[in-house]
Amino acid sequence: MDGAGVLPGSFRLLEEVGRRMRRRKLTLGVAESCSGGLLGGALTDLPGSSDFFHGGVVAYANRVKVAVLGVRPQTLEEHGAVSPECAAEMALGARRLLQVDVALALTGVAGPGGGTPEKPVGLVYAALAGPGGRGVRELRLGGSRLGIRLSAVQETLEWLCRELEPGQEDSPHALIPS
Repeated sequence: MDGAGVLPGSFRLLEEVGRRMRRRKLTLGVAESCSGGLLGGALTDLPGSSDFFHGGVVAYANRVKVAVLGVRPQTLEEHGAVSPECAAEMALGARRLLQVDVALALTGVAGPGGGTPEKPVGLVYAALAGPGGRGVRELRLGGSRLGIRLSAVQETLEWLCRELEPGQEDSPHALIPS
């Protein structure tokens, strides 16, 4: 049954994320901007994901990032929506709003327009907020608009899976400690 609907060919990754989330009895939520619901869609392609996945927020407009996720207007003014600061605040806001153990967030420039020299098309920030703190990854992705969005989802799920690796929870830098 390889070939989840949203992320073709990634069903094994989704199964592993699900296995690891269930084993650790963790809950998950998402906040999405440039991915527009693809991350939550990928997670719900996995049968039984309701065991750990509680939901998500698609916060495409800045006012939704502020009003729903609690992103500070000052963050948007000083750094913009496509920034590590915004991604981190989105993840923290989703964790708080959805009352989950772990939250993922994505914000970026999917293109084909909207890029600048400082923030080119394909620049995406992924954030993970967990009981041990938060982390942000900068992704530089290529391809079509859909390709960038799908790659961002894939890379974010792979990061989550690595954070959930057995033994990782005992690391002093674990975002998801035991």
